[in-house]
Amino acid sequence: MSTAAFDRVVDQYHRAAEEFIKGNPEPYKALFSRQDDVTLGNPFGPFGRGWGQIAGIMERASALYRDGEGFSAETISTCVTPGLAFIVEVERFRARIAGRDELSSVALRTTSVFRPEEGGWKIMHRQADTVTTARSPESVMQHERH
Repeated sequence: MSTAAFDRVVDQYHRAAEEFIKGNPEPYKALFSRQDDVTLGNPFGPFGRGWGQIAGIMERASALYRDGEGFSAETISTCVTPGLAFIVEVERFRARIAGRDELSSVALRTTSVFRPEEGGWKIMHRQADTVTTARSPESVMQHERH
């Protein structure tokens, strides 16, 4: 697969993200692999594996967003090889989240891994979280409840 083909799918991925934050997961879902090893981790819950799990995760996550606007992606790193590609980005947008009336600003640290499938690139893994600034060491500690 060429770098130009990868650039086109990344552009499509970003346009799909614009729809996702408006509550429409379908363009996003179309870009993901349907293989058993596809994985997804988002800020709303644990990792999912396999198309059946990740399709549901995307539908639930997208349903939490409404009226999304101003999507942008700051590319940190990209690597494209014939058999695998990845992109590391910080995605930023505003949306109404979880039924709230006000628009909230969102910044996500994302890693997306693609592989050649069906004559194009498909996402085989995506991870997104809200860690986009330095945090204290205590922020990673899980406190046990007794």
